[in-house]
Amino acid sequence: MTEMQLKSPTAYKDASEIEIMQDVLPFEGADVLELGCGRARWTRTIAERFPVKSVTATEVDKVQHEKNLQITDLPKVKFVYGGAEDIHLDDESVDIVIMLKSLHHVPMDKMNQSLAEIHRVLRPGGLAYISEPVYAGAFNDILRLFNDEKTVREAAFNALQKAVEAGRFKLEQEIFFQSKSKFGSFAEFEERFLFPSHSDHAIDDALHNKVKAAVDPHLGPDGARFTNPHRVDLLRKI
Repeated sequence: MTEMQLKSPTAYKDASEIEIMQDVLPFEGADVLELGCGRARWTRTIAERFPVKSVTATEVDKVQHEKNLQITDLPKVKFVYGGAEDIHLDDESVDIVIMLKSLHHVPMDKMNQSLAEIHRVLRPGGLAYISEPVYAGAFNDILRLFNDEKTVREAAFNALQKAVEAGRFKLEQEIFFQSKSKFGSFAEFEERFLFPSHSDHAIDDALHNKVKAAVDPHLGPDGARFTNPHRVDLLRKI
C-alpha cells in the first residue's frame, strides 16, 4: 500500500474536482451519498452530469438544509438533515460516498465514528471519495486570519490513516490536484466565508479590516481568483 501523505511531495495536477471524480468514480447506476453538501452545487453537478441511480445529500447546517429542501428540479436527489457521524441509511445501501472539503468540519471527536458510519453504509467494495484542502496557498493564508483550520485538517487526515490502518478500507489512490476558485467582490467573500450560516467567526471591526486588507490586493475588475491545492483519498471498503 502506498503511504498516505498530508501534502504532495511533488507538483499538483491542474484539474477541477469534477474532472477527478469523473476519472475515478464508477457513477453509472450508482447509489451515491454526499456528506456535507452545503449549497448543493456539487450535488446538482453529480445528479445532472452522471448516470447515477440516486443521490442522498446530507447537510448539518439547518439553515442551509432548509434552503436545499426548496430545490425541486433534481428528481434523483434526496436531501437529508444530519451529520456524517450518524448517517440515517441502512447498512450496505450505497455504492459511493463523497465528502468534498467536509471531513475537517466534522467535530474532531466524531471523525472516527464518521468513517465507521461510511464503512457501514457502503456496499462491499464500495468507494469513499474524501477530498480535503491542503493547508497551503494564498487563499489559505487569508482564511487562517479568521478561521485557522490547520489542526482540524490534520485531525481529518489522521482519522483517514487510522481507518486504513485498522483494515476498514484499502487506499486505492491518493490524488493531489489544484483547482481554481473565484469570487466577484469582497461582499461575496463576506457572505460565503466571513459570515456563513453554519459558523460564527467572531469578526470584530479590527479583524474585518485586517481580512479586507488581505483580500483587496487580489481583487480586480473581474473579482479575485486563486489556485488552491487539494488532496483526494480514494478508499475502497474491505
